[in-house]
Amino acid sequence: MELDDALRTYVAESRDLLQEMEDALLRIEQEEDKDELINAIFRAAHTIKGSAGLFGLDDIVAFTHGAESLLDKFRDGELTMTEEMVALFLACGDHITDLIDHVEMGGEKLDDEVLAKGVELSNQLKQAGAAIMVTTVEESLQQPHESDLEQVISGSSSANENWHISLRFGSDSLRDGMDPLSFLRYLGTIGEITNVSVLDDRLPAVEEMDPESCYLGFEINFKSNVDKQTIESVFDFVRHDSFIRILSPRSCISNYIDLIQELPEEDMYIGEILVSCGSLTQTELDKALAMQEELKQQADIQLLGSIVVKEGMTSQPVLDAAVEKQTKVRDNKVRENQSVRVDADKLDHLINLVGELVIAGAGTQLNATVTGDSTLIESVSTLARLVEEVRDSALRLRMVQIGSTFSRFQRVVRDVSKELKKEIDLVITGAETELDKTVVEKIGDPLMHLVRNSIDHGIEAPDVRVNSGKQSNGTVCLNAYHDSGSIVIEVTDDGGGLDRDRILSKAIEKGLVNPDHSLDDAEIYNLIFEPGFSTVDQVSNLSGRGVGMDVVKRNITALRGTVDVDSSPGEGTVFRVRMPLTLAIIDGFLVGVDKSSFVVPLDTVLECVELSEANRTITTDQHYINLRGEVLPFIRLREMFEIGVKPPRRENVVVVHCGGVKAGLVVDKLMGEFQTVIKPLGNIFCHVNGVGGSTILGNGEVALILDVPGLVQQASQNERQVASTAA
Repeated sequence: MELDDALRTYVAESRDLLQEMEDALLRIEQEEDKDELINAIFRAAHTIKGSAGLFGLDDIVAFTHGAESLLDKFRDGELTMTEEMVALFLACGDHITDLIDHVEMGGEKLDDEVLAKGVELSNQLKQAGAAIMVTTVEESLQQPHESDLEQVISGSSSANENWHISLRFGSDSLRDGMDPLSFLRYLGTIGEITNVSVLDDRLPAVEEMDPESCYLGFEINFKSNVDKQTIESVFDFVRHDSFIRILSPRSCISNYIDLIQELPEEDMYIGEILVSCGSLTQTELDKALAMQEELKQQADIQLLGSIVVKEGMTSQPVLDAAVEKQTKVRDNKVRENQSVRVDADKLDHLINLVGELVIAGAGTQLNATVTGDSTLIESVSTLARLVEEVRDSALRLRMVQIGSTFSRFQRVVRDVSKELKKEIDLVITGAETELDKTVVEKIGDPLMHLVRNSIDHGIEAPDVRVNSGKQSNGTVCLNAYHDSGSIVIEVTDDGGGLDRDRILSKAIEKGLVNPDHSLDDAEIYNLIFEPGFSTVDQVSNLSGRGVGMDVVKRNITALRGTVDVDSSPGEGTVFRVRMPLTLAIIDGFLVGVDKSSFVVPLDTVLECVELSEANRTITTDQHYINLRGEVLPFIRLREMFEIGVKPPRRENVVVVHCGGVKAGLVVDKLMGEFQTVIKPLGNIFCHVNGVGGSTILGNGEVALILDVPGLVQQASQNERQVASTAA
């Protein structure tokens, strides 16, 4: 792999890790058991730092090391994670993001602003670490700990910081020429024996003693910088018939855990991991494996980890770290085998080729039908089925869950609510809902503005909420679900709702509405999407400048989507965004008006009915029919697109639905299902009402793709206007 490719991969993976780090930080305040989240945050920082070192990214290594060092203190339980610490680590994550962005842009020198921010955050990390040390010292001076008392009783104030060696010499050690004291003397050459307790519990009565047998044992507190293997090698000559247990000092346990986490991402057995970090010697591993096999033969199945802990060969925290490392590596291996990173441009190119294949297939099918060759028609039918499967598979490659986009708003809600001194919870549902990656990327900013708007305008201050009988903390909900071939995203708050009269008066004041016009609630609420509209009198960092909501609507409309708002005074507001699942290829229903062709998205089609002669006579001056006792408003595409030709004797109504509302589209011909490759309209046509795009038919002609949500809304408005006029 070229260096550029490797660096690009590092940037992508680091961003994923930073997102995981931010998610864990945002959850940590609500979780009772914070250990796993702290470990996840530490692992993310550690991986980013370690990988940065491979590329010589010294700025990232230096800064992340400071954050990692402080996180290590949290892992050791020296301090609990507070709201201030969460804010500090979130700021550190933002700074690491800036550093990675700088790497991606190929910059050689950091901006002064970024450097200053890094220095400030590094100082805060050092101050936080120093505060932890001061607090620990003060607490130690104020009251003795139980462990300290135990150490004093045992005769050593630093017992837990030294090696502990338990020796039980075999009864034949003296006969074999081994002097127990010689081993103690040799230990003194590689370290310092701080305490020795002689064990004489095996001594028999004097008359039963054998002068050539060894009955003694020792408990030794040993201070040394050598590793466990070196200490174990001291007793090589008596290992076969003696009991030897070497317990690591407390300081070594944290070192072992660090070494385990720094091991390469290779799939290893638990025993191999423990030997690699030095917590377990090869001799101990062989002994433990032999014990495991012996127990197995006795029908007593035990895990190796439980055996080495039970026998005192290693400690439970070290074993837990080894199990976690093994699980993480294997999970990563599974994910690597299940997924492959593909450049987005390559994926887009594939989708475009599939689109062209669909168009070419439609042309082939049309030609086969014209020739009337049954064998050719059958072959083309098989080809069309395969093309459809290829199309569906290619589109699924671009489908991603919207949950990752929703998760970004955890940080927004936290930061903005604290800035406004409000108490707000974010509730996410439907995070598993999938839609096109392109739509996900482009919908993020409009949703961001809607969420901030709900926090700023929707949720009241805590005292106001309490006075109105609500809980002090407000709630913003994000929900996503599929409906009629579209995805619906709702941003809901339980605030005070929109002020209908205030919106109307502001709209009249700005000349957006004629005072004589009668508007229903939905039309008044939708005025907030007009350019320059704002009901806020005082400009703040978040609102009041009259820009934002109109941009939201414009961006959503550009994605062939719609947005509307519903509100209840005192109860809250719902912003409802409806988007197409994909911007590339859809299943369509082809209809015709005279020589023009139109495509209706198939997921919005309910049924097709014939417009009877009686209905044609009745509907000359009205735009609705009786559909089995139900009033169905409709639009004549002939009139809408000004196709000035006399309609045929037989017309049809395509019944469509959107958002729970039905409407009819009156057309001349029903031409059947059609795989539709969506082509964007030119800028000159992008504002044409009722049209959401175009496509190319098999014969090379262009057909317009109808904007069903817009047409349904227009039909409903026409019906209301007729009813209002009649009243």
